[in-house]
Amino acid sequence: MILRMSSLFVRTLREDPAAAEVPSHRLLVRAGYIRRAAPGIYSWLPLGLRVLRNIERIVREEMDGMGAQELQFPALLPREPYEATGRWTEYGAGVFRLQDRKGADYLLGPTHEEMFTLLVKDLYSSYKDLPLWLYQIQTKYRDEARPRAGLLRGREFVMKDSYSFDVSDAGLESSYAAHRAAYVKIFDRLGFDYVVVKATSGAMGGSRSEEFLATAENGEDTYVRCSVCDYAANVEAVALRPPPPVPYDDAPPAHAEQTPDTPTIDTLVQHLNDAFPREDRPWHAGDTLKNVLVVLRHPDGTREPVAIGLPGDREVDEKRLGGQLEPIEVEAFEEKDFAAHPELAKGYIGPGVLGEKNASGIRYLVDPRVVEGTRWVTGADVAGSHVLDLVAGRDFAPDGTIEAAEVRDGDPCPRGPHEGAEGTLLTARGIEMGHIFALGRKYADALGLQVLDEFGKLVTVTMGSYGIGVSRAVAAIAENTHDELGLVWPREVAPADVHLVATGKDAAVYDTAAGIAVELTARGLTVIYDDRVKVSPGVKFKDAELIGVPTIVVVGKGLVDGVVEVKDRASGEREDVPVDDVVDYVVRTVREPVGNPISED
Repeated sequence: MILRMSSLFVRTLREDPAAAEVPSHRLLVRAGYIRRAAPGIYSWLPLGLRVLRNIERIVREEMDGMGAQELQFPALLPREPYEATGRWTEYGAGVFRLQDRKGADYLLGPTHEEMFTLLVKDLYSSYKDLPLWLYQIQTKYRDEARPRAGLLRGREFVMKDSYSFDVSDAGLESSYAAHRAAYVKIFDRLGFDYVVVKATSGAMGGSRSEEFLATAENGEDTYVRCSVCDYAANVEAVALRPPPPVPYDDAPPAHAEQTPDTPTIDTLVQHLNDAFPREDRPWHAGDTLKNVLVVLRHPDGTREPVAIGLPGDREVDEKRLGGQLEPIEVEAFEEKDFAAHPELAKGYIGPGVLGEKNASGIRYLVDPRVVEGTRWVTGADVAGSHVLDLVAGRDFAPDGTIEAAEVRDGDPCPRGPHEGAEGTLLTARGIEMGHIFALGRKYADALGLQVLDEFGKLVTVTMGSYGIGVSRAVAAIAENTHDELGLVWPREVAPADVHLVATGKDAAVYDTAAGIAVELTARGLTVIYDDRVKVSPGVKFKDAELIGVPTIVVVGKGLVDGVVEVKDRASGEREDVPVDDVVDYVVRTVREPVGNPISED
């Protein structure tokens, strides 16, 4: 196929779009791959659609190769299945709801667990029908509160979701392993760097979950890796190793002290060192117990105030906190909430009033580091006063623990020492590209998916769920492979095999270039041919670099010497090739094997 720039539906831009925040968004718009239709909603132009279809092809080939079967559900879904699983309410404002002319409730599908489950229930009834692997590639819809970053966080997106159905937990383990192996093949072929990390199951539920993250400095997900072992996890899934309990028989009694004008941790630490110096070392922020108030908005709209106690040298990680509580949403504790709890002394809140059994009735959850016997400086629940030597387990008892504090470089590995070496965590950023879950029986129980086992007994089917962000992959690849000149597509996903540029006004140049385009097409390659006569060579070169096809062929002034230039877009390497040999040369270049990146887990 020849895509002629003179007629191709594309307009490149020299300036970045004003609202674009990340490189993929800027470059995909500038290079004419996508156009914004509304916040979080994009139209796919011919070049962008070709990349999207190539990614779909790779996903489809590997899913079919593992034995999964493709089907297609509607995007407009009835309320009843989602009400049966509780997700009609749990999704809250996160889904698009609508009614038909008769007043029946529907939603635009954000995900399809319920539909897959009901379909298998409708058609299968015996263990002999299982295991079963089904998948679809389809547009999903979520009413994202803050759509941003182009295709990375939108309201409409293309996703591959697949589901496994097994009689036993052992069968689920096999299905999970098979999908994981297929995902490694898919992401190797997509051509960007990625890692596989432990993740939380969130609202999906299940016993096991892993994410495939494209490495990206501006990714929204933070993950950690151990400096010694192979531990890797999304920060939301990091479970700290709590320190052992501390003996406190010799701890002095807790005592309140005047600490005026110390509503922040920094001012408190400075005052402690001035007014109550320690003999062994200076006071640090980590000696203080900070109590942060938030409001949990439950799916039914109920607002619940909660206090989180954590060392004063740590901040609450909102994503980590949200990951522990999903589908509950976390909101700020506002002035109206303080007005409803006059017992709270803003800036001086301590455990004395917190907890479901104490004056405020506010549930009090603490960081796992707050173990029995640890001594703290914290608010005395009176303005201008703090309590020193407050001992956990002796002077206060929280209602529970929660993993909400930020994870930092240098934190100890949750797995503990490895062959005598204490592993430490290193943080990095990534973009979630795939997520696999061992769901178990959550949806099968809710919707009554059972089959007869080999003994004639009804058993509940166990399920796995496996997703890939197909449209997001377009942006993730762009984030991972672009350079200062534009997009640099891996060969398997590029919109064309070759970008052929004819420069100058000599008719012989255009005749030669057109002949090369025809020959390359006859050899099975797709060619973008820049045949625009009235466009300068400089503009053509910039467009070729911006569009990012992996091989660029330039027919121009070298033709008088019988050569054309072949450029590798990724490396920038150029070679003059005899015009009579260029077709064979390019075909070999396009079809030679390319090494796959090594996935890490």
